[in-house]
Amino acid sequence: MSPEPSRDVVLPLGQYDDLSEVCSLARYAEELAYGFLTTGETSGRNVPTVLGVLASETDEIGITNDVISPYSRSPALIGQTAVTIQELSGGRYRLRIGASSPALAEDWHGVEFDRPLRRVRETIEIVRQVQSGDRLDYDGDIYTPDGIALGCAPPEEPAPVDVAALGPKATELAGRFADGWVPQLIPYEGFRDRIGDLRRGVELGDRSVDDVRVAYTLRCCALEDRETAREYARSQVAFMIALYGPFYRKAIAEAGWETVTETVRETWLDGDKSGAIEAVPDELLDEVVAAGTPEEARRQVERFEAIEAVDSVQIGFFDGMDDAERRRTLEALAP
Repeated sequence: MSPEPSRDVVLPLGQYDDLSEVCSLARYAEELAYGFLTTGETSGRNVPTVLGVLASETDEIGITNDVISPYSRSPALIGQTAVTIQELSGGRYRLRIGASSPALAEDWHGVEFDRPLRRVRETIEIVRQVQSGDRLDYDGDIYTPDGIALGCAPPEEPAPVDVAALGPKATELAGRFADGWVPQLIPYEGFRDRIGDLRRGVELGDRSVDDVRVAYTLRCCALEDRETAREYARSQVAFMIALYGPFYRKAIAEAGWETVTETVRETWLDGDKSGAIEAVPDELLDEVVAAGTPEEARRQVERFEAIEAVDSVQIGFFDGMDDAERRRTLEALAP
């Protein structure tokens, strides 16, 4: 764990119509001394292209991504992506991979969501081979690339490879094989328990927890108008429980909120979105987000930073926030 945890920023790419506005927020985060920029990819903009733009628009802040999935790109292409963004950023890039979700794999990319843990593990290993510049020679259960080497100069410093994961086995995998672990929306106590799975993986890999950068994504809204901040948070958490893939709902349920998650999902799917939002209690909000006055939000960020093994809290946002509210939140929570 770092002596002083970093604070990073999740850029809400899908909330902007113009990439110039995303770049402006990125430069503002750099001015405020945040450590890394990250952004996610679903069915919108192609994130590696955006990361290249962000690298050219900034000077010192680190560049990373939420999840790049082996269901959307081959492991070798993911390795090429890491090499390219590492070059464009002058060595500031961290690659993050993960299984993503069955919905994106099957409904968007049209591929079966099979053996996700094995795919992620093999992708980590292939990406490292690609970045080494050596001829690719890999005999996996799923991937068997062989005979071709990277066609450009390998990076002097290969991009670290992190894993975005929530479940116990995926977290163990991150601890055993990856350079970092990136969870989100695991309630506070459940997150502390999940670090035990990370430690088990670290031990299996004969490594130290200090070898794994733990970056927890915490959605935040810090406004003097406390009720507006809480309203944003409650609406987002209800949506994520009801519709945003099964993994987030399961992580919350397993942390002691099973009745709440069932009620929120059933109410939402019955067509009563307002009722579902109202069914998210304040106690759950305080376990998974940082929303309220600037003072309240700072205390919540510091609470997660204080968890042993945490190296970074990533400041994310809620849908519905405007650019001014995001900037006020970044200023209030700046490191």
